[in-house]
Amino acid sequence: MTTPGFSFKINERIPGALGRAGTIHTPHGDIKTPAFMAVGTTGAIRFLSPEELHQTKAQAMLSNGYHLRRKSHEIAKAGGLANWSNWHGPTLTDSGGFQVMSLGSGLGKVVSMERERGVVNTAHQERLAHVTEDGVNFRDPFDGQPDFIGPEESMQIQCRIGADIHMAFDELTSLADSYEYNVEALARTERWAKRSLDEHFKLRDSLGYRQSLYGVLQGGRWEDLRRSTAKKFGEMPFDGYGLGGAFLKEDLGEILRWCNEELPENKPRHLLGLSHPDDILIGTEMGADTFDCVAPTREARHGKIYTKYGDINLRKFKDSNELLDADCDCTTCKAGWTRGQLRALWKSGDPELKRQYYNLATAHNLRFIIRLTEQIRESILNQNFFEFKKQFLHDYYQK
Repeated sequence: MTTPGFSFKINERIPGALGRAGTIHTPHGDIKTPAFMAVGTTGAIRFLSPEELHQTKAQAMLSNGYHLRRKSHEIAKAGGLANWSNWHGPTLTDSGGFQVMSLGSGLGKVVSMERERGVVNTAHQERLAHVTEDGVNFRDPFDGQPDFIGPEESMQIQCRIGADIHMAFDELTSLADSYEYNVEALARTERWAKRSLDEHFKLRDSLGYRQSLYGVLQGGRWEDLRRSTAKKFGEMPFDGYGLGGAFLKEDLGEILRWCNEELPENKPRHLLGLSHPDDILIGTEMGADTFDCVAPTREARHGKIYTKYGDINLRKFKDSNELLDADCDCTTCKAGWTRGQLRALWKSGDPELKRQYYNLATAHNLRFIIRLTEQIRESILNQNFFEFKKQFLHDYYQK
């Protein structure tokens, strides 16, 4: 069963792989995949207006139920996220599970893809969040107030927000958690998935706009857990799937393969929280359709700029007349901004000039990643994905 107004069509497949180019149809427009969803955590991209986001050729925006939970009634009164944010393209909301689980294990220890040894969860008594069968009790890190989110609460929040796609509530484990704990947490996530579906079906029509629901797969880095939960989720009436979890970067391809070999082919899959070019290429090859991550915008604010030949740090380009990226078609590059000019704005003590830098750099990095997904799609449609992947990785990583 698929939510009315939502569908997915495969346009072309990558020969010998799980990847495909497709089209996700939502009430606010189509998403041609593979696609990168710009992250507007609180309903807006920092330092970009909705029109400037449109100029990056973003197809969709992802916002977060945790961060918008206290504004959800206001958003509902405005007629949903599209009206409230003034972004009228497709939207997705995350459940908030990642944020509250991070309060439990310790931010950074949940999501590391680079290291495993020495990762230790926050001591139990120091945690701001505690998991129960009902959901997660947590203390807001900003105001210290106690709060609670469970599957029903997450669905209620996301229903009021009114994005086209929302995510089932799940428990994210960390690299420090044992196999035994992952078994326990995964069983709980599967029970929460059923509760999320029940609440979703109760609420999805109540405010006048239809939402689809993705189930979120966990299971850590273990093949038996990943395959078993993918089979179970594949039998549930989800509209698509979120591929989540903490794992090492080197394991990404295998974990996606385990999941996507078991999931139905006719439903879209969203890879949560990854955007580095090699991750997007591997993710696409292994069957992921859409992606999101804060990295392009966050790294832009810290002086890291993406180019065809790898990322650069603007600290090294004082007085440089070199363009950011001669091959880029973003508004920043088309206006002729140089690396030296952007560095001067970034290092300026003038808040207005620094804000101008954030705007220009954010637009560039977002467009770079969005354009990459456009190029990947074109290569799939033209049946030369592997040639494109090889050349892009050679240029970007210089190896």
